[in-house]
Amino acid sequence: MIGNVPSRRTLRTQAAIRNAFAELLTEKELHKITVQELADRADVGRATFYKHYLDIYDLYEKIESNTLTEIAALVLNTGEEPVEDFFKKLLDYISNNRAVFKMIFSPNITAQLYVKLSGMIEGMFRQVESEKTGRSVDDRRLEFINGYRVQGCMSVISKWAQNDFGDSTEDILKTLLLLDNSITKLLYT
Repeated sequence: MIGNVPSRRTLRTQAAIRNAFAELLTEKELHKITVQELADRADVGRATFYKHYLDIYDLYEKIESNTLTEIAALVLNTGEEPVEDFFKKLLDYISNNRAVFKMIFSPNITAQLYVKLSGMIEGMFRQVESEKTGRSVDDRRLEFINGYRVQGCMSVISKWAQNDFGDSTEDILKTLLLLDNSITKLLYT
């Protein structure tokens, strides 16, 4: 590591650990994963694992924190862009981080990260629609419709992840836009 910049080797090792962890979480519950089986799956030594993480829970928290930070940046950078651009960037991000998103939508994990991601995206939608429609962010109809909207979006993404990303991002984008356009029409009636 030079200064605070991790070396490419360190980044590759951390990615191998994260991907192995995400795979294991699709197979078993968090509390049943051992450092040894994770190290074996990632093809690293236990000492290498402990060089980067305190334990399995520290690894999970770092994955959660990094994912939320990166999605928050994506949401913030979307700003005034059309929703199509947001969905495209979101799907590209998910496609580039498939192992993590298979983990997020796995039945073997708590729903904490899912709930946080949903809340963040819903907040962005509510803010954007509030500005477009002139309604208060606290408007109950806006709240209900955007809650439904986000859960629908998350459901499509969940199915995509559970089906091992078998559909193209373009097909998922078309599906999201078709559903989203129908839902947003409700905001203007």
